Amino acid sequence: MKYRTLGQGLKVSAIGIGCMPMIKGGNILYGDQADPDEAIKTIHKAIDLGVTFFDTAQIYGPFSNEELVGEAIKGKRDGLVIATKFGFKIEGGVPVGADGSPENVKATAEGCLKRLGTDYIDLYYQHRVDPNVPIEETVGAMADLVKEGKIRHIGLSEAGPATLAKAAAEAPITALQSEYSLWERDVETDILPVCRDHGIGFVPYSPLGRGFLTGQIKSLNDLPENDWRRNDPRFDAKNFAANMKIVDVVSNIAAQHGLSNAQVALAWLLAQGEDIVPIPGTKRRVTMEDSIAAASVQLTQEDLDALAAAAPVGQTSGPRYGERGMAMVRL
Repeated sequence: MKYRTLGQGLKVSAIGIGCMPMIKGGNILYGDQADPDEAIKTIHKAIDLGVTFFDTAQIYGPFSNEELVGEAIKGKRDGLVIATKFGFKIEGGVPVGADGSPENVKATAEGCLKRLGTDYIDLYYQHRVDPNVPIEETVGAMADLVKEGKIRHIGLSEAGPATLAKAAAEAPITALQSEYSLWERDVETDILPVCRDHGIGFVPYSPLGRGFLTGQIKSLNDLPENDWRRNDPRFDAKNFAANMKIVDVVSNIAAQHGLSNAQVALAWLLAQGEDIVPIPGTKRRVTMEDSIAAASVQLTQEDLDALAAAAPVGQTSGPRYGERGMAMVRL
């Protein structure tokens, strides 16, 4: 495994693991139900292969994903970088809106620590910016947690450029986690430059386009009825065929080099800068091993240019979320 450094000197494996798909049941389903035993074996195998960076969140389940990660890292905590996220009001097990209040920052941290079975959180993200709470107040409360030793690094997720700059003026920000992949490149225009101006590392989630870029999804019929992606506008029938043109180019390059589509898509992301650490979601050892092998893949400049040309910034067909989801990003 190769390693990279996010902001504030936080060293992590060049590819991390997005643990969200590992929950059984819960509020977000991708594909078939996860097998918790296989999910834990996947985390253990990843550790054996040199992965140090694992990502979860309060909202996944809610709560059950953090509990699973906590169980998996028991006795293996040393040397790992565990990231989790707060940022929502949760009532009756259902997220009901953003909450970036200092009170929620601190109360959620206590719950996360307990579920993860750890004394500290390596990287604590605000999952979504709360437009009703000044970012300085939210980040100030996170900085208090750093002083108390409960968290080691501050992160934001899906923050817009102005918010990022304000946050960085309040306290050191280690990482921004936002969607970034061949089919979602908008961060390149104004968000990545702000991150680099302030020494903030970038952690792309959904680096495989929610599985679309793997080439394994040929139509909506390949997804279970209750799969979250059936609500994704880019998977809608009117956008699906147009977006398959990106997959065709990824598939051709993969075939030329004896790689999987996932490895090509991840290698393209890694080539966008040493400050970029993608976290592909996985729940099985076989897909995890395939994805992390991308850390050693070096695409040619011709490959990189062909991929970029196939997926120009802003040209993917359809928005990346529905109306409610889009209202919560780039704030």
